[in-house]
Amino acid sequence: MSVPQRIAITGASGLIGTALVGHLKAEGHTVQRLVRRTPIGADEVQWDPQTGFVDLEPLRGVDAIIHLAGVGVGDKRWNKKYKSEILNSRLMGTTAIANAVAELKPQVFISASAIGWYGESGNRAVVETDRAGDDFLAAVCREWEGAADLAGDVRTVKIRTGLVLDPTGGALGRMIPLFRFGLGGKLGNGKQWWSWITLHDQVRAICHLMESKISGPVNLTAPNPSTNQEFTAALARAMHRPALFPAPSLALKIALGGFSTEILGSKRILPEALLADGFNFDYPHLTHALETLVTPAK
Repeated sequence: MSVPQRIAITGASGLIGTALVGHLKAEGHTVQRLVRRTPIGADEVQWDPQTGFVDLEPLRGVDAIIHLAGVGVGDKRWNKKYKSEILNSRLMGTTAIANAVAELKPQVFISASAIGWYGESGNRAVVETDRAGDDFLAAVCREWEGAADLAGDVRTVKIRTGLVLDPTGGALGRMIPLFRFGLGGKLGNGKQWWSWITLHDQVRAICHLMESKISGPVNLTAPNPSTNQEFTAALARAMHRPALFPAPSLALKIALGGFSTEILGSKRILPEALLADGFNFDYPHLTHALETLVTPAK
């Protein structure tokens, strides 16, 4: 983005948001971070997803609004209460932001979604035009993306994000310590597809979509998904450690509750819209990505 822009971001303190804010500032853009507490910095703007309140005045004239906020699907064991939090945090937050977008009329509204939209895909490769699945996260994504449509005639991009890889957090951040101590291994039978993207390419893709003319759903996954067995083997090689300790499906179900279906389920997602729009991945292949991200244990 050659011309400096003013960009408002929710979820700015999360894994993706933190990296995105740093990148945008380094590129010379002005970033306004939406926060739920009373603002203490000049770059902070208050909002409350529970009540739908967004302080619109500081945001007038903003060029882009990027909505990333929502409780993490893998942060706690799934039970009825936490599943309700997962849905409501996305539905209420997106409704509030989309209504603000409809009034503020930025050039673009980028709203988070997830590849959970597709449900279980087995070995079949799916793209943006495929229908939604029928499990819990697919239902969440349908409502989540539906709320984003409240933005009206503003160009709206729904980023269906896969497994974001970075050693500082997310799934990879949790796996690295296990593998460092030689305790890593495949999850379940290891045949399930994992659709991943590096945090580096995730941030680059969001910036690309800000400048693009594309709208609607866009899969943010690398063009070469891997099976879980391939993933764990590549991670073990990158760390010069064995992958000898598979986690049995039953143990994962007990430990993770409903979220185990996301770990054991198969999602083979391809970034058709992003590639058609001319985006080039810096890390299209898993081995190179993991070798770059992981510092081998000494």
